[in-house]
Amino acid sequence: MKLTVLGCSGGIGGEGHRTTALLVDADILIDAGTGVADLDIEALARIDHVFLTHAHIDHIACLPLMLDTVGPRRAKPLVVHCTAATEVILRAHLFNGVLWPDFTRIPSPARPFLRFALLEEGESCAVGERIFAPLPAAHGVPAVGYEVATPRGSLAFGGDSSVCPAFWDAVARIADLRYLIVETAFPDAQRKLAVESKHLCPALLAAQLPEQAGSYRLLISHVKPGYEKETMDELRRAAGRHAPSMLARGDVYWL
Repeated sequence: MKLTVLGCSGGIGGEGHRTTALLVDADILIDAGTGVADLDIEALARIDHVFLTHAHIDHIACLPLMLDTVGPRRAKPLVVHCTAATEVILRAHLFNGVLWPDFTRIPSPARPFLRFALLEEGESCAVGERIFAPLPAAHGVPAVGYEVATPRGSLAFGGDSSVCPAFWDAVARIADLRYLIVETAFPDAQRKLAVESKHLCPALLAAQLPEQAGSYRLLISHVKPGYEKETMDELRRAAGRHAPSMLARGDVYWL
C-alpha cells in the first residue's frame, strides 16, 4: 500500500500548505482537504472511496468540487465513508441544494454521483486488502481517526483530536503499527486556543504519549502555518524519545 500526503497543514498560505488529504494507492482518500486540488482530472476520476474523519471544511473542502469535476466521467458513485453524525452534517449544511447541489440525487436518485456508506467505531471496511477501522477522537464536532491495516503492517491516523485516552488505548492494541500520524496544531504559547478548539499543542500531546517509544514512526500533522519550527522544537524537547517528525506535502510511505 502506498500512502501519499496531498495535504497535512493546519491552514493555507504558500505552496507547501495544503489541508488534510491522504491518498491511499490511487483509489482512496482519507479526508478531502485542499491538497486534493493538486491532482489532475484523471487522478481525481480514479478515486472511488473517501474516508472522512469529520465534517470541518479543511477536511472536506475539495469533496464537492471533485464530484462536480469528475462525476460525469465516472460509471459509479463516489463512496463517502463516514459516521452517521458526519453524514447528517454534510447533508444539512453542504449537499443541501443551497450551498452545493445534492449529489446523492444528481443526476438522478437511481444513478447519483455520491453515495454515503456509514462506518462507525467498532466496525471495519475492506477495500481490497486494505482494511479501514474508525478510531476514537475528541474534537469540536463528531470525529474519528482511522486504522488502516494491510498484510504488511498498519498505520493509525488520529485526524483532528484533543486529549483522547480512548484513542491511545486503541493504538496500543495495534500490534503491527508502522506509522502513527497525530496532530499538533498549535505551539504551547497558544495552549488556551488549542484547548478551546479541541486541538493539541506539544505539551498536551507529550502528556498522552506512552512512556516508552514504540517501534512505529511518529508523524505530526495539522501544524498551523508559520508555527512549524516553534511547534516541532517544543515537541522534540517534550517528547524527543519518540523521535517525532513533521508530515509534509508530497511525503510517501509504504506498507
